[in-house]
Amino acid sequence: MGNNPEKGELSSPSEAAVARIVRDGVESWRPRRGPDWQDLMSRVGAGPSPLVLYTVASAALVVILVLAFIIGSALQIGALAPQPINSNLH
Repeated sequence: MGNNPEKGELSSPSEAAVARIVRDGVESWRPRRGPDWQDLMSRVGAGPSPLVLYTVASAALVVILVLAFIIGSALQIGALAPQPINSNLH
């Protein structure tokens, strides 16, 4: 059978043939050029300004804390739950 399918048969390459093709491709690969530092640095510097980043992060933190307080109060979790009053009046 091998890599020559007969009439009406479907065939795929053998494992050895696939391994040889992959090995030849990997061994023949060479990088075209070195790292593009200018392009990399321009991408890093193209992000949002620190003021915008800190503002968004602060707003997200406030939203998370408010939601945690509301959910904790609704579920009566921890110190937000009503505390029992010990009364020894007889």
